[in-house]
Amino acid sequence: MKVLLLEDAPKMARFLAQGFAEEGYEVVVSGDIHQAKIALSNSPVDVIVLDRMLPDGDGLDLVRELRRSGDSTPAICLTARDRPEERVEGLRSGADDYLIKPFSFQELLARIDLILKRALRGDKITIGRLTLNPKDRTAYIGNNLLKLTKREYDLLLALAHHTGEVMTRTRLIEEVWGQTSDIQSNAVDVHITYLRNKIGAKMIRTVRGVGYLLESTEQVAQTEE
Repeated sequence: MKVLLLEDAPKMARFLAQGFAEEGYEVVVSGDIHQAKIALSNSPVDVIVLDRMLPDGDGLDLVRELRRSGDSTPAICLTARDRPEERVEGLRSGADDYLIKPFSFQELLARIDLILKRALRGDKITIGRLTLNPKDRTAYIGNNLLKLTKREYDLLLALAHHTGEVMTRTRLIEEVWGQTSDIQSNAVDVHITYLRNKIGAKMIRTVRGVGYLLESTEQVAQTEE
């Protein structure tokens, strides 16, 4: 497994490169966008981990360029730029995930593992008996097509992209309605109720005082045992 690390801070680059190497990754380190483009032209990689604040621009510019060219190589932003609108910008620009510094290296590895599994499955996202195909915006439970509104589908997709991770109401509003939306948090609760009625109440778990968690049917079964 090969990772392109786009990081201009030498100490951080060494720390990450060593950590990836110890986990068995082949690591290519680039200190700026220009070097990263050369590295990508020389050899494809399995995942890109990139900072946003680089000597020759915003790391997201590389992601945007790749997506425009049809390159779907998974990319994770690893950055100190932590404002909600910056996280939303990262995801809408084509990044598969957005992790804020300081961070847990084990969490970074877990997120890489998740997006690589997603990439291996192709465009479809499968969680237990639930299958989503973002290309044609369909969703199935087993062989049964779900009839979802646009908002319900977007909400389910946001939860599916972070399966097993608690999503706060604020974060769901940012990803589904948009950061500038003035929608109230109880709108999330209402749409969660609609989704539960269609996919089954137990797949979306309420984490009291925090938000919601999408679990596979297998996880639900294990919880009930």
